Amino acid sequence: MRGRLAFGAAWLAALALAPLGLGAFGIDLVTKTMVFAILALSLALLVGGTGLVCFGQAAFFGIGAYAAVLLSPAAGAASLPGLLLACVGAAALAALAVGALSLRTRGMYFIMVTLAFSQMAYYAVHDTALGGGTDGIYLAARPSLGGGLELDRPLAMYAFTLAWLALVAAGLAQLQRSRIGRALAGIRVNEQRMRALGYSTYPYKLVAFVISGAVAGLAGFLFAVKDGYVNPELMGWQLSGSALIMVILGGVGHLRGALVGAFALALLQEFFKSEAVFGEFAKHWHLGLGLSIIACVALLPRGLVDLPRRLRQGSRLGLLRRRRPRGAPRP
Repeated sequence: MRGRLAFGAAWLAALALAPLGLGAFGIDLVTKTMVFAILALSLALLVGGTGLVCFGQAAFFGIGAYAAVLLSPAAGAASLPGLLLACVGAAALAALAVGALSLRTRGMYFIMVTLAFSQMAYYAVHDTALGGGTDGIYLAARPSLGGGLELDRPLAMYAFTLAWLALVAAGLAQLQRSRIGRALAGIRVNEQRMRALGYSTYPYKLVAFVISGAVAGLAGFLFAVKDGYVNPELMGWQLSGSALIMVILGGVGHLRGALVGAFALALLQEFFKSEAVFGEFAKHWHLGLGLSIIACVALLPRGLVDLPRRLRQGSRLGLLRRRRPRGAPRP
């Protein structure tokens, strides 16, 4: 527990001090990464906390983003608390409807059903005037909380996003330590045994699914407010796949793994896109990114969060080998 608190405090302090050494591009990049880290945290609750691999997380993200634009007045700025609650509530209601049906299936069928719902949401905004079609729609004015907190300022948006990232991470961590979280962990390990113990697993999974959808909707709201623009690609299966990669890359079963995975994926993308480093090969950055992800998963099957333990283990083994007398058996 002390290690987790130390990790969270160090992570929060690093992000809070990061704007001091970043330019406009760096602040925008870190803000965007924090938004996707919240999305990854929402998926980590399902994948690592409950054992549910959901491929429809982008739908709830997109619903939160589109609700932020569609519910904003055409003239003037909307009330930030009211708009935020409406966006999160819309995503939670959608998650309730999708979860009520999809959670009656298991395994591959659950993955395909959630993917089908996500694609339905994608085409609902892609092929109708409601979502602006392929062109998307713009936010008329960013919401304002008053008191000098104007989210059209990059630093204000950065601080607002960081605050929500910290609240979401702390809230989900507390949820995992609660009675519901322990029941979800038991469902992940062996759902049949939980049923034999008298637990009705369906309500627990539905609660986790709704909370996950609400958090994804929050991330979508932040994305829409940050960019002031949404398009159907926010609901595409590619975004759901990217969120799943973040969780796997960082480490399944750890909330901090979602944070590490989100930032690691963002840094890898920017690294392989750099023409200063790769020259013309930067146009094929997907190839380098894919190979690096494969290498990380192969070398660190438990994710990047397991890297410190592997390094400590390697250093101890090296120390034992140096201290081993000649002719002594290997440790």
